[in-house]
Amino acid sequence: MAYSSDTTTPVRGFIPPQNDEERRLMRRVEELCHVAEQRGIPRYTGFLSDREQVLAQAACHKAGFASMRFWGGYEQAERKVLCLEPEDAWQEEPVGYLKLMAMPAGDKKLPGHRDYLGAILGLGLDRVCLGDLLQDPENPAVFYAVALADKLDFIAAELTGAGRCPVTVTAEETLPERFLQQTERKEQDVSVPSLRADAVLAAMMHTSRTRAAEYITAGKVEINHLPLRAAHESVYAHDIFTVHGAGRYQVTRIGGKSRKDRIFISFFQY
Repeated sequence: MAYSSDTTTPVRGFIPPQNDEERRLMRRVEELCHVAEQRGIPRYTGFLSDREQVLAQAACHKAGFASMRFWGGYEQAERKVLCLEPEDAWQEEPVGYLKLMAMPAGDKKLPGHRDYLGAILGLGLDRVCLGDLLQDPENPAVFYAVALADKLDFIAAELTGAGRCPVTVTAEETLPERFLQQTERKEQDVSVPSLRADAVLAAMMHTSRTRAAEYITAGKVEINHLPLRAAHESVYAHDIFTVHGAGRYQVTRIGGKSRKDRIFISFFQY
């Protein structure tokens, strides 16, 4: 597949905070940066979504604080804690791990991701206390949860069920190795008639443009973790599409054009 040698392919710029909640997050991160720098002590947030991580990183840049990282318990985590760790300061381990094992009786259905999320939040915890929930591919009755380290004992003591199943909870030192290994994603190549969102989404999902537009109209599509409001919106390199109930896709490259004036793109499916 041919790609343009132009290295100045435009990418979507930073999208500023869209509401009061996002503005409060950025102010809070700036405050934590100032405390970490002035007192020389590490500061940590709760778990942040992808969009919140973008805003938090921008707040760190605004505060001029460079000693930061995101950590979600394993390399490919989606929800991550912002770790502000000044040089030479002692560091904490902000997250820990729980093994959740369902013990269904009779024909009761095994709890899924939504059941566990609801059960844990039902204990009175905020969403920021909980990171990713991972089902064990080798045992569907087992999930692993990444949570803030100071919440592990509480969850282990209080969580007794999820869905309609009893659950046992044990703290773990780490996740099983299969979760820690990075999965190599296969890049796929397609061509599109234009860089309109509906055209690109249709190509990545291997569906019709009409169907892609229906997802957008129904409010089921986000680009870079913000709602996609119009099918004609332009797509840029590195844009991440989240299609609720259908998966996630990232445009990795935008290349040249074919003889029929179609545009070459490459993408990953998560």
